[in-house]
Amino acid sequence: MDRSHPALTHTQVLPSVMSADMLHLGDQIDALADAGALALHVDVMDNHFVPNLTVGPDFTAAVARAARPRGMLIDVHVMVERPGNLIPLFAAHADAMSVHLEADPHPHRLLGAIRDAGLLAGIAINPGTPADALADLAPMLDYVNCMSVNPGFAGQSFVPGTPAKVRRLRDLLGDDVIIEVDGGVGPSTIDGVRDAGARWLVSASAIFGSPDPIAAYADLARRSRGA
Repeated sequence: MDRSHPALTHTQVLPSVMSADMLHLGDQIDALADAGALALHVDVMDNHFVPNLTVGPDFTAAVARAARPRGMLIDVHVMVERPGNLIPLFAAHADAMSVHLEADPHPHRLLGAIRDAGLLAGIAINPGTPADALADLAPMLDYVNCMSVNPGFAGQSFVPGTPAKVRRLRDLLGDDVIIEVDGGVGPSTIDGVRDAGARWLVSASAIFGSPDPIAAYADLARRSRGA
């Protein structure tokens, strides 16, 4: 993992490919790279931990084959029971991986396994999990995925208390830990989480549900810079 990559030092919009046009995904990745995207977000769901079923390691490998030659990072968000079993399956095709605090009673072990695999190690927390639950994990965290919807489906409404939670996470974890916000990020919500201290802003339907996904991405990217 290249820790000097600009996606780690500048605020980024991460398009979530769960909402992309799967038949034209390679073309969309190229177009997003041309528009300045530096990272992509891949959602892995098992229909147990969350009520949806999405993609496996072969899909993530295909995304990586298209994205890595363009210099893009792959951020994998694992929403499954027993996430430790999946770390080796996705590690070769990812640069960062977040697993849910609520899915496993041994988060230290999971974070250590992710780092041992050479990835940035992240913990995801649901809207109902308090920020303070991460206090003892801070030394092992590269990033926190603060869910701003209940995980499982794109297109949900943004949880209004998210910016306050992001501010609490920033105070708790300091500036070295990247805060990611995932869910409901669009033109009406991006400013609040950016100003609260989030640096990775994951957007699915606000980009790919638009008639012009690349223009929608470009607008969010501009907003992410405060422009």
